[in-house]
Amino acid sequence: MYLDPDHGNYPFVTSSNPVASGCCTGIGIGPTLVSEVVGVLKAYTSRVGEGPFPTEQNNELGDKIRELGHEYGTTTGRPRRCGWLDLVMIKHAIIPNGLTCLGLNHLDTIGNFEEIKVCVAYRYKGQVIEYVPADHENCEPIYATFKGGWNVSGLTKYETLPKNAQSYVEYIEHYTGLKVKYIGTGPEENDTIIR
Repeated sequence: MYLDPDHGNYPFVTSSNPVASGCCTGIGIGPTLVSEVVGVLKAYTSRVGEGPFPTEQNNELGDKIRELGHEYGTTTGRPRRCGWLDLVMIKHAIIPNGLTCLGLNHLDTIGNFEEIKVCVAYRYKGQVIEYVPADHENCEPIYATFKGGWNVSGLTKYETLPKNAQSYVEYIEHYTGLKVKYIGTGPEENDTIIR
């Protein structure tokens, strides 16, 4: 959503409309023909190019996320910017996209960290806010911290996830109000939990 020219961080946007309604326009169907809109996100945040990124880790931690998640441009090989998951941005994307559930990728990648942070609010002009302001680049993230250190590679049933991984997923559900219906647990196509 944040690359969308109408709803994103202008001028750091793309030329198309990558929101859900833009997909309908692109394939030539009306929005009433869509019964489920899945918001696909990573268990951390990454960004290509310039633009606001309050949770960016421009340090060894960000480098480790990039290496473990293979965060390099497919065509250019350019390294992507990486940081902690920003749930404020995710929650802000729900209404413009009409999201009905979430798909969470890279749960295996983020599990390599013993401590995981998630942005749950911002400090902005001396106040704590839970929305994305127009000058997003001036936000300081406020984090909730979770225990990591899990291995979920190849797991295909939610009940088999380690408790720490379940807590992470369930917090995302609680914060966003949406069910995490699809969970990527590894690099292979079959490494997916469907709930």
